[in-house]
Amino acid sequence: MADATNDDVKTLSFEAALAQLEEIVGKLESGKAPLAESIAIYERGEALKSHCETLLKTAEARIEKITLSRDGKAIGTEPLDA
Repeated sequence: MADATNDDVKTLSFEAALAQLEEIVGKLESGKAPLAESIAIYERGEALKSHCETLLKTAEARIEKITLSRDGKAIGTEPLDA
């Protein structure tokens, strides 16, 4: 459940979002955060997870497979899932 406080997530790079997500997981696993804070950081974690998944899907769609001729020379590219 992303709300206005998580709008900045959309501007984060994959690496920055993943680092924040890992930090959130650590906080939640420690069990030391008060309930209200745990709920807020869980919601941010959900927004970060969704953003990371979107970025990964976008990157996956851009990956291309290099095609080779019979003698092993690169002759072009094609979609990875062709």
